[in-house]
Amino acid sequence: MSGTVNDEKSEKASASYEERVAVDGPVGVEPTQAEHKRILRKLDVHLLPFVSLLYLLSFLDRANIGNARIAGMAVDAHLTGLRYNTIAAVFFIPYALAEVPSNIALKLFRPSRWIPSIMVAWGLVMTLMSLCKNYHDLIIARIFLGLAEAGLFPGITFYLSLWYRRRDVAARVAIFFSAATIAGAFGGILAFGIEKMEGVGNLHGWQWIFCLEGIVTVLVALASFFYMHDYPETATFLTETERAQVVYMLKEDQQNLATHYDHKFVWQAMLDYKTYVQIGIYMGLLIPVYAIALFTPTIVNQLGYSAARAQLLTIPPFVCGCIATIGVGLLSDRYHLRGPFIIGMAFVSLIGYIVLYTQRAPGAAYAGAVLSAVGVYPTIAVDLAWAGSIAGGDVRKGVVLAMVIGLGNLGGICSSFIYITPPYFHIGHGTIMGWLGLSILLSFFAMWDYSRINKKREAYCAQHGIVNDAETREKYRDMGSESPLFRYTI
Repeated sequence: MSGTVNDEKSEKASASYEERVAVDGPVGVEPTQAEHKRILRKLDVHLLPFVSLLYLLSFLDRANIGNARIAGMAVDAHLTGLRYNTIAAVFFIPYALAEVPSNIALKLFRPSRWIPSIMVAWGLVMTLMSLCKNYHDLIIARIFLGLAEAGLFPGITFYLSLWYRRRDVAARVAIFFSAATIAGAFGGILAFGIEKMEGVGNLHGWQWIFCLEGIVTVLVALASFFYMHDYPETATFLTETERAQVVYMLKEDQQNLATHYDHKFVWQAMLDYKTYVQIGIYMGLLIPVYAIALFTPTIVNQLGYSAARAQLLTIPPFVCGCIATIGVGLLSDRYHLRGPFIIGMAFVSLIGYIVLYTQRAPGAAYAGAVLSAVGVYPTIAVDLAWAGSIAGGDVRKGVVLAMVIGLGNLGGICSSFIYITPPYFHIGHGTIMGWLGLSILLSFFAMWDYSRINKKREAYCAQHGIVNDAETREKYRDMGSESPLFRYTI
């Protein structure tokens, strides 16, 4: 039974959740280790496949323009010069600007209403892109696609943080983000088959790519209205005892920090320098990810493979990236570490881009493309888990995640304009090497800074006799990450 079938009941339960958490602190009982593992498995089964499907469709719809390009769109729409790059880039402007308002809206309304609604919007835009015939049509469509899609990725990342503790969330974000790598592989397979519909209904094959993939998104969005659950306390797949245990774990993890909306929490997020450090790390990682999604078909094609074979050869880098994403996410949660895994995998990707930059033989360069994807894809999930863990309180966390993802996505504009020198793309590969280096340096700084702050707070609490009990947590409830009880994940 869905958590959103009975709207009146769900709204009442949701209000009860906000009111009880704000007043009573941890509501429920502490689960045993065995109960905790069983509850996590139950949450995983009911949440992860669904949100992964949503993100798969989202990434497929934003990145399929790369497949459409080599399926004939560049020729039929007369995309000469930098026109394709511009079409790819304009998506990211409304996408970045709308993410913070979208996460606030998700908190003010309900996930089961907000997320399916924006899915319907971008699915319709995607479907109507099949009617685009020229450069100007595609520009307008991509602007609206970016606006409609903006809330999905930060929304789902924030949504998962409302269900899982900080120490458990990296693996879950990794699983849901791995849908992006599956989308990259799946997009190549779909494009290979769909472009054979050339001429059907007086549409080109690349137009059918937009049409069919958009229709699937709309159908899934409509089903989402009835399937998606809002909060742990309103989840019908959990028993009353399990709901109480989940709420208890989440409140303990967040040190009873505020869950209600207040403007001051938005300002806390926006004025914290650590938010901007995380934005820099994320941008340096996301630019390579978008470059891989937007230009891997073109890069492979330029290595000397036909367009059809290029569609299929884009699959292995994404499959390998998917496996690495899940594996690294699980390890990051097991050791409760973020920075070291980001730095290590960014180095792997850096090596891949060095191979791409220096090698001209198709086989060696293709191996570099695989290595670059394997390295950089896992860093995104781990970094988002890290960014979410630096923010105390629901609203502050939602705003931090939206800012990191939103401003970081402006890097997609950079990704769109650096691959302009075929067949070896030295400008593109060199630029990405620089961004990866920036992420590595900022990650080292963040690890040092968080460790410094944690030690300072431990000393402060010991000096002033501050104990971590219900009364003390209530005292520092509205301080967010500045609470002396709050500890940063390294």
